[in-house]
Amino acid sequence: MTAHSNVYPTKALQDLDAAHHWHPFSDMKSLNAEGTRIITSADGVWLRDSEGKKILDGMAGLWCVQVGHGRTEIADAVHKQMVELSYYNTFFKTTHPPAVALSEKLASLAPAHINRVFYCSSGSEANDTVFRMVRTYWDKLGKPDKKGIIGRWNGYHGSTLAGTSLGGMKAMHAQGDLPIPGVYHIDQPYWFGEGHEMDPDEFGIFTARKLEQAIDEIGEDKIAAFIAEPVQGAGGVIIPPDSYWPEIRRILKERDILFVSDEVICGFGRMGEWFGSGYYGMEPDLMPIAKGLTSGYLPMGGVMVSDRVAEGLMLAGGEFYHGYTYSGHPACAAAALANLEIIEREGLVGRVKNDIGPYLKERWLKLAGHPLVGEARMTGLLGALELVPNKTNPHKPFRDAGTAGTLCRDISFENGMVMRAVRDSMIISPPLVLTHEEADLLVKTVEKTLDDTFQVLKQDGLLG
Repeated sequence: MTAHSNVYPTKALQDLDAAHHWHPFSDMKSLNAEGTRIITSADGVWLRDSEGKKILDGMAGLWCVQVGHGRTEIADAVHKQMVELSYYNTFFKTTHPPAVALSEKLASLAPAHINRVFYCSSGSEANDTVFRMVRTYWDKLGKPDKKGIIGRWNGYHGSTLAGTSLGGMKAMHAQGDLPIPGVYHIDQPYWFGEGHEMDPDEFGIFTARKLEQAIDEIGEDKIAAFIAEPVQGAGGVIIPPDSYWPEIRRILKERDILFVSDEVICGFGRMGEWFGSGYYGMEPDLMPIAKGLTSGYLPMGGVMVSDRVAEGLMLAGGEFYHGYTYSGHPACAAAALANLEIIEREGLVGRVKNDIGPYLKERWLKLAGHPLVGEARMTGLLGALELVPNKTNPHKPFRDAGTAGTLCRDISFENGMVMRAVRDSMIISPPLVLTHEEADLLVKTVEKTLDDTFQVLKQDGLLG
């Protein structure tokens, strides 16, 4: 069977998928019974399924398609590179021009103190690399007891062994007896869900100081790094109060602990800056990257490494026993270079900051007036709506968490738009090329979806 779209009817594709394909983060029993959605083509911010239906991609694939679908210049760059050099590894004292060029480009985009990149194939692999790198760094500096890494509850850093451990998703920890020993977690800066009894800025400082408390309890001499996303993506687009990151910066500045800013979602223009840490004025020691690096056209990730960490790892020489077959893959590097060229040429980072970001945010925040919405929030092109059963008591959740969100997500698809559900939060992360007209349609579709969801919940007696 070929992979071309619409070669077989939808039902035949669904049956073959159910028989042979195990999907990520899926209940395969219920998914196979329901039948998968078959996406066959895409262009700009639009998807098309096997039934010919157009769907607005409100999630940019999976947070990643910054420049939109169907950019032929990326495909052409990959084709040209594959004809010239389809693959070679970067082990054994070897490199190739695409890896060199991409490394130089990334160093030029990163903060001045970050000048090197270690390549892998995904954000999960990037955070596995971080885990190894920070522990090896402190070993090299003669501080082998500095092994602990602090993350945040409900943070997400991938689904590999180390990535799952660093993240704070308890359901993931329950599968496989995780986290790995030596990984700790502190509260997240989730004002709507966990801090609404306090002023937002007061809560931001209160939550940031959980890091200080953890360091003092465990011991600074035992903590290697703190890892966090500038905005928690998969956790539900948790945008911290304005007071949060300045207090985190103070705490880290006073202590000898590395800061890892997970830029897998927040990097490459998503927040109106090249990197989310820059949006908040932070100076990370390590930055895991992926997703927007290639706009998802080919799988590629990496870790941006500060001069401090690089110099420490090279101290006294010696090999860093870590790497991947596809580290710096030439075709992936070519895709990344073409993607970054588009982002720069079209001014997409500035566009998110000064144009489409504010334009969509103004309209998105008005959705807070809907009877099903307790809070609307957005920064850059990351947005969330909190669904609540009773507007007069907006912080009281639904009895069966996730039911309303899942219903709303499915109705959104039926209405022609991808909107993701995290518990009962509805989140979006559209391509950076979204036009004003498409933004208007996005908000209009969300309004209809909220209306439809509200009616079903009302009929089922799930409100109030």
